[in-house]
Amino acid sequence: MSLDSKSLKYESKYIFTPTLEELSKAITPGLNENFAEVTLSIIDCPDLSKAPYHLASSGLTGDTIVMEYGSPDYLLPLVDKSKIYDLIPLIRNISGYENKEFFIAGAGAGPHPLINQNCEGIMNLKVDKNGKIINETHISRVTDDGSMDVQKVPSNETRSALLGNVFISEGKVGKVLKVSCKKRIGSENFISAMRLSMAKHFKDTTVGVGGVFLIKTGKVKQHVMNDFSKSPINTEDELNNWLKFYDMSAPLIAVGTFVTDETDFDLRLQHFHSFSMHGEAGHYHYDVTPDIVEYEGYFNVGARIVRIDRPESSLKFGRD
Repeated sequence: MSLDSKSLKYESKYIFTPTLEELSKAITPGLNENFAEVTLSIIDCPDLSKAPYHLASSGLTGDTIVMEYGSPDYLLPLVDKSKIYDLIPLIRNISGYENKEFFIAGAGAGPHPLINQNCEGIMNLKVDKNGKIINETHISRVTDDGSMDVQKVPSNETRSALLGNVFISEGKVGKVLKVSCKKRIGSENFISAMRLSMAKHFKDTTVGVGGVFLIKTGKVKQHVMNDFSKSPINTEDELNNWLKFYDMSAPLIAVGTFVTDETDFDLRLQHFHSFSMHGEAGHYHYDVTPDIVEYEGYFNVGARIVRIDRPESSLKFGRD
C-alpha cells in the first residue's frame, strides 16, 4: 500500500533559472577538463520517445521541476518498507500539476512489492490530464545467482519506494541543451564534470538540471542493489560490499538530475539511472572504457525544486 501523498511534507521553492546559453557557458570548462572532444549546442529537442532514447514523452520543457522524494535514510542502516510512493498522486499534489499532463524521468528505488524484492528503478512515465498512462519505467534486480534481471514494469505500476530524484515537465518539445563528449581524459564522470563546473560558475545561487543522456559506445560501471540487508549498513564500505557492481555495455539510456548544492532541503547532488534494450540497467557511476566512450545528452533547467518526505536527519553516505 502506498503512502497518502497529502499526508507527506512538501517543501518547494523557485530557484534561479539560467538561460540555456548561460548553462552551456557554466558547464563547458568542466567538460573540457575531462573529455578530449566536447560539443554543446542549443537545439529544438528531438523526439525522445523514439530510438535510441525510448522515453515516455517527446520533450523536456514546460513548468520544469527538479524533485526529490524520500531519502537514503529510509534504506539505511535498515530498510523502512512502508516508504512506498505512488508517483501519480505524489505529483498531482504539487501546485500547478493538479490536472495537467506531466512527464517524469529519473532515478530511484523500484517498487519492491511488485516483485517482492528490492530493486533499482528507472522512472520514465507520462500521464495526460485525463489519466492516460504511458509507462516506460524499468526495474533492475540481482537474482539469487548474482546475475542481473531487468524488467519493464506493467503499465499501471506507478510506484517507487524509499527515495528518488526525478525531473518533471509537461513533456513538451522545446529548446534543450545538447551535450556531446568523446574520450574521457579526466577523473570526473560525465555528470560530475558538468555539476562541479556548474557549481563553480553559479557559486552564489542554486541551479538544478535534469534530462537524459545516452552512453553510445564503451562500458560503464553501474550498481544494482541487492535485496534488503538483514544486518545494519553503517559505513560506505559496508554499503559497497552490499551493492552488486557490473560493467554494463552501451547503448545505455540514463535519466536523472543534478544540482549545484544541497540547499536547506538536503538535496542529493546528482543521481542518474540507466536502462537498455539489451537487458542491462542500474545506477550510473562512471565509464570504464575512457578511450572509446561517447556520451550524448539533452538537458533542461528546473524552474523550482520540490522536496517531499524529507527525514529529520540525514545520512552523509550512500549518495553517490
